[in-house]
Amino acid sequence: MNVPAFFMLILIALPQRPGMAETAFVSLEKDQAVAMVEVPEGTLEGTFKVGKRPRGIALSPDHQSLFVAVSDEDTIKVFDPKSHQLKGQIASGKDPETFVVDPRGQWLIASNENDNQITVIDLKTFKKVKSIPVGIEPEGIAISADGALIASTSETTNMVHWIDRESLSIVDNTLVDPRPRACAFTEDHQELWVSSEMAGTVTVLDTITHQMITKIHFKIPGITMEKIQPVGIQIDRQRQRAYVALGPSNRVAVIDAKTYQVLDYLLVGQRVWQLAFTPNQRFLSTTNGLSNDISIIDLQQRKVTKSVAVGQYPWGIAIAP
Repeated sequence: MNVPAFFMLILIALPQRPGMAETAFVSLEKDQAVAMVEVPEGTLEGTFKVGKRPRGIALSPDHQSLFVAVSDEDTIKVFDPKSHQLKGQIASGKDPETFVVDPRGQWLIASNENDNQITVIDLKTFKKVKSIPVGIEPEGIAISADGALIASTSETTNMVHWIDRESLSIVDNTLVDPRPRACAFTEDHQELWVSSEMAGTVTVLDTITHQMITKIHFKIPGITMEKIQPVGIQIDRQRQRAYVALGPSNRVAVIDAKTYQVLDYLLVGQRVWQLAFTPNQRFLSTTNGLSNDISIIDLQQRKVTKSVAVGQYPWGIAIAP
């Protein structure tokens, strides 16, 4: 047997991994820290301090910066995701909770719940571009994959605010079910999905007409309706499946993103809050606020494969290759 053939046999004999490990960054509200978990293996790599009450968390498009909304310090801090060193701070307005990073790398757009506005920040200068008044208690914020569409939800006004990118002004408002929390565009930017925590629904909106396409309801055997509280949403790039965190029901709903039919409910940790795909979208990880862990879901098997204790009150999650 020659050497190349020998090594080929070894490679064939080795177990095939579903993908290289990636790092999940998880904000921990009570620990004032961010935890790092190797996904899909589920190894807790450690934590590093970031400030008081971290919630929203995201990576820059080039994965060279990690943004963390430090709500009780009224700032968004910028860290090096490898060294964990602080690179800068963004004056984001009062009580930043959720935000999105422009896929074009130009802006960061933050919801300021206490100010009833969203703040647009230039990512090169870290300076405010504009504050946009929206409804009462803005929460969800989304930008389409091409960077052209912006949407904001307001919890108390029960509206989606459609924002023009060029003028950075509201061009339309759409009434939705009570207490809208998260919103997410489909990859083809034809639809916006909005979760309504109090109503227990997800509303799917047409991004051209701003009108409702359909409304998705959830019913879990053995779970009372008041525990079904939709929050975080993730939709795969092919628009085959959507996944919705259902809060204190401790479930993630699996939805056919074309027919809008609920296909399954996956049991995860307590008070599931936010969701994040691995870059290849083979795995989905959830933050479970009351059980202080994250769940790692194999989406091909439609099965939770790991539960990883991370610290107190995990809230947001972002995954880097």
